[in-house]
Amino acid sequence: METQIVYCDETGDDGLNTNSSEAFILTSIYMPSSSWQDNYNTVKALRAELRKEYGFHTSQEMHTKHFLTDKNPYRAYQWTKEQKIEILKKYTLMIASLQLSAINVIIDKTKININDYHVLENALTYNIQRIENDSHGDWNFLLITDKGRIAPMRKTARAIRAYNPIQSQFGGYINKPIKNMIEDVLEKDSKESHFIQICDFISYFVHLYYLTRYKKKELPNRVGNLIDKDFVGRVMATLSFNGILNEKASHEKYGLVIYPKK
Repeated sequence: METQIVYCDETGDDGLNTNSSEAFILTSIYMPSSSWQDNYNTVKALRAELRKEYGFHTSQEMHTKHFLTDKNPYRAYQWTKEQKIEILKKYTLMIASLQLSAINVIIDKTKININDYHVLENALTYNIQRIENDSHGDWNFLLITDKGRIAPMRKTARAIRAYNPIQSQFGGYINKPIKNMIEDVLEKDSKESHFIQICDFISYFVHLYYLTRYKKKELPNRVGNLIDKDFVGRVMATLSFNGILNEKASHEKYGLVIYPKK
């Protein structure tokens, strides 16, 4: 049985307070272990190109929110607006060329009406459930996440190995434990992982897409100084056209998994 490697990262705050963020997005990307080296080589080649053309250090983390809002260390490069947009385009096309799939779970905190809703735990559960479904029992998977939330994520992953209630089409729930996830959730610093940085990129653009297309709001001011909502839409469409987004994950456009349900 082949093993797939899963990486995940998030956008937004996983607390119930909506002042810091109204939504929490947990993105997972997964690839066959046999594709890992080719994917890695593709990312490294793009980073070498960005180093040659724009001076973007290959060891510098791609943190999408900070890049879009012109925070350091990116401000120090003194790129023009046109150069930053070209970097975003090249990065998007690089991701679109990889052999991987992505699932995006959105927890809209404005729709939560119970006090003990566990944002992170639910988002992770919905991610793992859909990765398990996509495996059809043909492969197992190992999950790696950025540092900071490892304890609740490990607890959640362990729990759904034993108890994972799924709504039955005949009414009520049936227990369908997760069987194909191996090991505990592992952690790795995003600075040391190009693939966690790719999760961060997809997750943040999903956040911007949800904000503008579902919530009908404007882009944050500093983001809007660089790109518009049409650019956000083109990033999503590019990832969709190239089969990166697992659109079977839900009936929503681009397979976005949105909870709580209406």
